[in-house]
Amino acid sequence: MIGKTSLHAKLLIAEMLLTGRKRTFTDVDALHKSMGPRQQRENALPPPAVRKQVDVDRAEVHGHPVYTLRPRANATSRHVMYFHGGAYVHQIQGDHWKFFARLIARTGCAVTAPLYPLAPGSHYDDTLSMIHATYKEVLGDVNPRDQVLMGDSAGGGLSLVLARALRDEGRPQPKEVVMLSPWLDITMTDPALPEYDRHDPYLGVTGLREAGRLYAGGLDPSNELVSPINGDLRGLGSLSCFIGTRDVLLADARNLYHKAKEQGVPLEYWEYGGMFHAWMIANIPEAKHALDRIAELVTR
Repeated sequence: MIGKTSLHAKLLIAEMLLTGRKRTFTDVDALHKSMGPRQQRENALPPPAVRKQVDVDRAEVHGHPVYTLRPRANATSRHVMYFHGGAYVHQIQGDHWKFFARLIARTGCAVTAPLYPLAPGSHYDDTLSMIHATYKEVLGDVNPRDQVLMGDSAGGGLSLVLARALRDEGRPQPKEVVMLSPWLDITMTDPALPEYDRHDPYLGVTGLREAGRLYAGGLDPSNELVSPINGDLRGLGSLSCFIGTRDVLLADARNLYHKAKEQGVPLEYWEYGGMFHAWMIANIPEAKHALDRIAELVTR
């Protein structure tokens, strides 16, 4: 376990608790009400401050926006495909774009972020079809040694699902699969969850279970296409996972750690004491420490 919780992180946690951020994921009705405003594409554009730092290109795949951010100087051949979090029902957030800009400044990589289909209007098959097509269009001709799949929360799960699909097609693996606070089991049935839920200032089991149900549609929620913890980890690119101990998805991360060990698959595992969900993309000291590690994964 890494680190002592910084004052900045403690203040962020206190703000979450005081403003009731967790309510969205502790009540099914609240989750459904949150979807309308948090699915609007016009609210999910790269902000002006980020556009001042990097070049931004927009394309479309299956009718959905795909943004690629590139450095204006000192570019390298590395290319990150990043899948944003949001429990499959919320759109990309401002912190994601800022994180991309910091990662680009550190590594000279390009970052492609597909705004994939969201539930309940779409289900897992629409989302997986779109991200698979985006990979082929954007990274299909990129040397696998320059490819990185990365994502937070639901996007961490998508990174693992896509890597496995590429393996099963006989395609070369991206060199890295980097999972940040990954959501890997939408059944939300791990016996440790009630305890983790009590300490999480943001996510909750009830809302996540409902979001997973909406995303899976009629598919069994334990299927590895939506709960990738249930699939084989062998034959993939280098795996790494970052998680905090105040995250209800700590159960998924620890299960991933144990599964990798059982299957003899190397996994770089970073667990930060006192950290909340997706803290790696926030602007706090712990995130800066994690960015050092993430940048090494991208550039090595």
